[in-house]
Amino acid sequence: MRLLILGGTEFVGRAVAEAALARDWQVTVFHRGHHEPPAGVRVLHGDRTAPDGLAALTGTADATRWDVVVDTWSGAPSAVLAAARLLAGRAERYAYVSSRSVYAYPTPAGLTEDGPLVDGASADAGQLDYARDKRGGELAAEAAFGDRALLVRAGLILGPWENVGRLPWWLGRIARGGPVLAPGPHDNPLQYIDVRDLAEWTIDAAANGLGGAYNLVSPPGHSTMGELLEACVRATGAQAELRWTDPDTILAAGVEPWTQLPIWLPRGELHDMMHAGDVSKALAAGLRCRPVERTVSDTWAWLTSVGGEAPQRPDRPRLGLAPEAEAALLSA
Repeated sequence: MRLLILGGTEFVGRAVAEAALARDWQVTVFHRGHHEPPAGVRVLHGDRTAPDGLAALTGTADATRWDVVVDTWSGAPSAVLAAARLLAGRAERYAYVSSRSVYAYPTPAGLTEDGPLVDGASADAGQLDYARDKRGGELAAEAAFGDRALLVRAGLILGPWENVGRLPWWLGRIARGGPVLAPGPHDNPLQYIDVRDLAEWTIDAAANGLGGAYNLVSPPGHSTMGELLEACVRATGAQAELRWTDPDTILAAGVEPWTQLPIWLPRGELHDMMHAGDVSKALAAGLRCRPVERTVSDTWAWLTSVGGEAPQRPDRPRLGLAPEAEAALLSA
């Protein structure tokens, strides 16, 4: 199989490239040259936001034709539209890595792919906000590829190569040891997708001719906040003491869920949106999710291999709770 990845050097794109290379696929990555691509790929350089920035993808030779395209773009939908239109006659299928953020808020627990979507999205729009940009990207992929477009509506993504700072922050904090503020309750359900499981499912689904939208996260009940943080303690081998703290106490102190305490959300509408989605369609289409223990231990192994400091996307803020704020809460 011949695969083109628009990106392919960081987090999701890199995981897709590694998964395809492991299957002996012919992999081409199209990127700006800011990061080192995986060994064994063919490289094309270009900036999709620049005039003629897609020129490297054009041509009549077999080298500019692919069985599957995977696009992870999260900016202006117009960039997806331009690439998809260019590739519609050069590729068989187009997999766009979207997000469950495309659903209209509030998103009730158990929402399927048929749920209501955000308003105001357009395939040819400039950059607006994350939800409308991702929905616009979906519309762009469908405009060019029709039912040959696969829309991968991922939820929380964790695993090696993470450049957002969620699981790496928890691993780094727990590795320092001592009392650790653990946001309760211990059994608070988590729904996420290991980036490698996302990659494997996406290339399988595209190769098998699937199209349309699929929610892609682990099944409800796959893990809990307690299991995640306890796995972090085991993976790091740290002398850390998890001090489980009531959500009301944390919120009363002005601590922000999701950003200051990454991954965690107290139960309620936001938690239902992120951690209670219906994934029966993806499960029926072959989704398999590795246990949280492996996601955490493999992420720690990768993090230590890069010196303990994860790369950081420049378009995302740094996450995590300041040590003095944690100390104040623990002492209280």
